[in-house]
Amino acid sequence: MHHHGYLWTGPKGHFDQEALRRPPPSDPPLPPAPGNTAMQALADRYRQVAAEFPVSGLPPIETAHWLAKPPGLIRGTWEEPKEAAEWLGHRLAEYAPRFQSGRDQDTLCLAARVASVAGRLAWGGDVSLGFYLERPAFLSLAMVTCSPNHTAPNTPCPTG
Repeated sequence: MHHHGYLWTGPKGHFDQEALRRPPPSDPPLPPAPGNTAMQALADRYRQVAAEFPVSGLPPIETAHWLAKPPGLIRGTWEEPKEAAEWLGHRLAEYAPRFQSGRDQDTLCLAARVASVAGRLAWGGDVSLGFYLERPAFLSLAMVTCSPNHTAPNTPCPTG
């Protein structure tokens, strides 16, 4: 078992586009009848999501779905949960001055989060954290347990 780290920052409005953060349904919509603009719009949206989800760095709704993204989005891989949590702790410390909430900037709160992350990774869980930065930005951090992932045990490791 190992753990992959992911980081994304970007406009909150882009993060809010939930359709692009979900994998496309396994069954595409039926081809629309001529003149059916609603069904054509649905088919167009399906094609957009099917093309963008697998390659986009936008954080997925389900943390385990990071494993379906390109390996180039992985910011680090660790065998030990403590090392993975330390990486996340360094990212939290790096971004803390930009957090909108003063509570999130508190060093004791950050240390407690890192300890919690290490514990969760030790039993094979995933971690996903999100923070509002200066408006309208958002920070997403994720640690995904791989080989196997409890939520998506049949998903192969993106690094092979």
